[in-house]
This record gives sequence, C-alpha cells and structure tokens, in this order.
Amino acid sequence: MSDKTYRRFDPWRPAPIREDTRKKIVETHYFDVDHVTFSTSDAEQFDRYVLRERNSDTVGVLAETDDGRIPLVEQYRIPTHRWTLEIPAGHAKDASERPLEVAVRKLREEAGFEAKEFTQFSRFINTPSFSTQHTALFHATGLTAVARDVIGPETPRSAVRLFTPDEAYRMVINGTIVDAKTIIALMRLRCGMEEER
Repeated sequence: MSDKTYRRFDPWRPAPIREDTRKKIVETHYFDVDHVTFSTSDAEQFDRYVLRERNSDTVGVLAETDDGRIPLVEQYRIPTHRWTLEIPAGHAKDASERPLEVAVRKLREEAGFEAKEFTQFSRFINTPSFSTQHTALFHATGLTAVARDVIGPETPRSAVRLFTPDEAYRMVINGTIVDAKTIIALMRLRCGMEEER
C-alpha cells in the first residue's frame, strides 16, 4: 500500500452511484426506514435499506458537577439485552424541538440535573453505512439537582451514578462503558484535560 496521496480528501465530491427509487417501508416517531434502489455508471443496480432519523439530531450531554464528577445513567437496552452506563441522551419530541432544548430536557429527565451553561463540542455520524443519524454532544456545567423522571418501561429501576473523569476513563478502557456516544464524549473530555495540563 502506498502512503502517497494524489488528491485532497473531499467529502462532497460527486457520488459514484445514482439513486433510482426510494420507498418508505417503516415509520416511527424516531426514525423511518427506506428501501432504496441505486445504479452504478456500469448500469448495475443494487438495493439498500436506509434508516433515516426524524426531528433532527440525537443529543448527548456530558455533564460535570461542581466537584468534577460525571453523572452516568444506568439503562437497560432491549436490542442488546444488557445494562449500560450512558451520558443522558435522547431525541427531539417533534420537529420544533432544537438540539439544545433536547439537551436541557434529557439532562433533567434522565440524570436529575439542570445546568447554567451548555456548550456543544462535537457532532458525529453514528452509523454512516446504513443511517442518517447524527449525534450532537453538549458539555453542561453549573449543575443543580432536580427531580428525575421515569425513563421508560424497559428501565424500571434506573440509577444515576457519579464518577470522576479518571474513573469513567478506566471504565471505557476496561470495557464497562460500551455506548459509543458516551465513549466519544469521555475521550474528548480526557483529551481536553490533557491539553490543559
């Protein structure tokens, strides 16, 4: 493999395929699934199923208490049949709810905190091979404890656990934390802390 690059990377250069047909086959409040047919310049056709996010980005909140601890929420995840530790996160209720509003709501509902300040620090594509889902990450500081809501029927006994950044980082490294948005948020926090030292 050569390490030479003959052109600059351009994520918006022309597509090598053409979309021929698209049909929505599943519709939910969070996402739709489309059956899409494509063709290549050689006239070869192929099908794909695309999960299309509705109502803007998914949102995650990396919050820090005044004493430097991070609230992580215990959640039971049905598709993987396991409990996870995650930063508070979720989707817009409808098309009018903006990402910052979702961040404020999810921090309150899931972690039981309100924050004086929110700063968006990252946005990424979750699974670009089959989904349009993006996640926007916010950093929240100036926390005040408030009452939490019930997360949902699949997580009847959810708890919020507070960890130092070092404890959370070790749980990423040892595989205790497996949720991608939480890993990305904690690693970004770790990189920022190292730059400040």
